[in-house]
Amino acid sequence: MKASNLNDMNISELEIKLNDNLESLQNLRFQKALQQLENGSIISKTKREIAQIKTVLNEFKLGIRKS
Repeated sequence: MKASNLNDMNISELEIKLNDNLESLQNLRFQKALQQLENGSIISKTKREIAQIKTVLNEFKLGIRKS
């Protein structure tokens, strides 16, 4: 997901996307443990997206971004 897409989302959409990414990260880690994961770079991309979403949510909380 690009950062410009995150800028267009509101807080509730960001929280839904964050929960979806956290669940998918957990599933990817299970797949990696069971050696069913073909592409390990998906985990790092998911973690990066989670960090971006958390940053935007924190900016809303601090008042840097306005909804």
